Amino acid sequence: MATAAQAAETKVAIAIHGGAGTILKANMTPELEQAYHQTLSAALHAGHAVLQRGGSSVDAVQAAIIVMEDSELFNAGKGAVFTHHKTNEMDASIMRGDNLNAGAVTGVTRIKNPIKLAAAVMEQSNHVMLSGPRAEEFAQSVGFDFVDPKYFYTERRWQQLQKVLQESPDEVRLSEQAHDQVSAAKSDTIWPDDNKFGTVGAVALDKDGNLAAATSTGGMTNKKFGRIGDSPIIGAGTYADNQACAISATGHGEYFIRAAVAHDICARVMYQGVSLQQAADAVIQQKLKVMTAEGGIVGMSKAGDVVFSFNSSGMYRGYINVKGELKTAIYQTQ
Repeated sequence: MATAAQAAETKVAIAIHGGAGTILKANMTPELEQAYHQTLSAALHAGHAVLQRGGSSVDAVQAAIIVMEDSELFNAGKGAVFTHHKTNEMDASIMRGDNLNAGAVTGVTRIKNPIKLAAAVMEQSNHVMLSGPRAEEFAQSVGFDFVDPKYFYTERRWQQLQKVLQESPDEVRLSEQAHDQVSAAKSDTIWPDDNKFGTVGAVALDKDGNLAAATSTGGMTNKKFGRIGDSPIIGAGTYADNQACAISATGHGEYFIRAAVAHDICARVMYQGVSLQQAADAVIQQKLKVMTAEGGIVGMSKAGDVVFSFNSSGMYRGYINVKGELKTAIYQTQ
């Protein structure tokens, strides 16, 4: 394994998030808190190992996200929430900063790791975004194995859906935030992140100076009508440009789409000449607050500086920086 000095010399770094929202220590058991930190650390180590052996930032962000997609702790992959139709429908996107190539999928139901399919769209097709059954048809054509949709069932997410349905008649259309608030309010066992925006994401810088960003999600509990949030939309939930930064977002998707959050932050860095932290705070702490939107981002500058900005009480997050230092955090004050 490379030393911290070697990591600093090659300037590789990775940072991740696991969703933002009302995540309170008062609702967190020591065991659950430890589980989140352990999984965040495992994701970081998986991505960083790719970078240390000379792999690309594109491969590194996938490696990190796969760990989180395989965990029931996060709303992505195995831990995806249920739709109104009692299905698990997942979205993901990925973008590389050297040539601005990107790939995304929406509404897939039989792909264990949607982020891998998003990467396949980027690398093995002439398209950027594929949806639903046709995206899975493409997956089959390029050799993906399928899982039974039952793989994504978790009792926690099923009970979240039941509580929302009990509270809200079919004709009532709740906002994303209201859905999570209902789940938290009616739950016998309140998870610390029941009132949160469930997404996972990663950004990375590799030895060649190339940035990449990726995002994956199960969407919103009880979503209807084929709703799509910001996570699979390039420029909203994901963006990377070697001239500016790499961004993965998590939050109230409808607002993040309208504000083109990920691209806006990178554009501010490029055209205003401000730091990545300044650009991120201007969008997350000012622009989105005026819109009454909650959420956050993880970002990485072209120099490998890691940035977090979120306007909620917590965001699962962590990094291994260019010095090889690892840190994970959950709450606002950490």
